[in-house]
Amino acid sequence: MQNKKAHAAKPAQRIIKKYPNRRLYDTDTSTYITLAEVKQLVMDHQSFVVRDAKTNEDLTRSILLQIILEEEAGGTPMFSEPALANIIRFYGHAMQGFMGSYLEKNVQAFTDLQAQMAEQSKNVAPEVWAQFMNMQNPLMQGMMGNYVEQSKTMFEKMQEQMQKQTEQMLGAFGIKK
Repeated sequence: MQNKKAHAAKPAQRIIKKYPNRRLYDTDTSTYITLAEVKQLVMDHQSFVVRDAKTNEDLTRSILLQIILEEEAGGTPMFSEPALANIIRFYGHAMQGFMGSYLEKNVQAFTDLQAQMAEQSKNVAPEVWAQFMNMQNPLMQGMMGNYVEQSKTMFEKMQEQMQKQTEQMLGAFGIKK
């Protein structure tokens, strides 16, 4: 009985089909939806996949990138031109695989920090919260310092892993460092 409840509680992954005319069809609601509605699914933490209606190819990443592009073009961009240029430079570079993992872990650490702050601020009046955010509070500096330290530690671990793999690869070819 408990297994049925656990199984029923897990929502199925929503399937969105993309047609050649660039329209998106939500098979869950049997309606066409906009990119803004797909963005809302992301914001609501809904599990979904976007598939090409003809080939069944997974297009989820390209749709998510399209949402990011629209967000970047329409308001206050999150990424500066130098940051975007640096990301582009990692494509085709030996560190490309590590960079994706590093960014993913960094964004997750920042998201966790944000959730922790939101949880701690539930009972705080909006006016007090605004004052807190406007101050250079030692607590805030400490939290951001912890985030930066975690980021640095992740990067150092990534570098160590890359160095070990390089040494193993060179050792396999009989080349010693």
